[in-house]
Amino acid sequence: MENMSLLADVLEYMERHLSDEIRTEDIAAACYCSKSKLEKLFRCVNKISVHDYLVRRRMMKAARLLKERPELSILEIALCYGYSTNESFTRAFRNVWNCNPSEFRSGERFSELYPRLLTPIMKGDHFMKGRKRVDISELYDLFVNRRNCWFVCCDTRSLTSINEISRRAGDLALLETMRRMCEAAGEEDVVFRIGGDEFVLLTDSEDRSYAEEVAGRVRAREGETFDFEGTPIKLGVRVGVTRFEGERLKYEELFAGLHQVLLEAE
Repeated sequence: MENMSLLADVLEYMERHLSDEIRTEDIAAACYCSKSKLEKLFRCVNKISVHDYLVRRRMMKAARLLKERPELSILEIALCYGYSTNESFTRAFRNVWNCNPSEFRSGERFSELYPRLLTPIMKGDHFMKGRKRVDISELYDLFVNRRNCWFVCCDTRSLTSINEISRRAGDLALLETMRRMCEAAGEEDVVFRIGGDEFVLLTDSEDRSYAEEVAGRVRAREGETFDFEGTPIKLGVRVGVTRFEGERLKYEELFAGLHQVLLEAE
């Protein structure tokens, strides 16, 4: 329970200070633990370092601003997240999104690629293995408004083996999954991530045939490659279609149901 409480404090502290110049040692000090303990626990549970997670969250917030606040310059957005020059911000942004901020603003479709992590579930004194828990509560109002609309759920195949090639290759595989979904989606459809390698597209349609058409466009690209440092890597995606069937829309039930569809998908 002590470790779970520590992780909860760490995640909350980082989220409150995404716009501040903080380092791992600052986070550790604020949460009353050593830097080494924090790094070991965070990497063990989340499979990513504290620094890398912090950068990814900042770059996702920055990507949202690029789309939602076109009046802001790239430097103004960079300054919002602790980067004093366009160059340093562009390097960090490109490492996460595989494109420059200006390219993202003009061409990329925003999606929830790196949502906030939630504290994992514990069983006894141990964190349970399995899917990552992420916060998609910001989308809850959208879920309610589209209560009878269909979801297209996608799961990146063989991500573990791709990560064994390189963690960077794994990041590119996730981007490729997301981009295939965005390219298959309609203008009002929304793509977001619900776990380590799982994504969901919420349609703006109550017609199942529309969701099946979107799913079909994603499936049609099965086995296509993406480029990693000049080497083509095949990527497969499991796809399932569902909608919430309960009497009352509950966040946890919806989240669990989306994951269940992926477990049953081919």
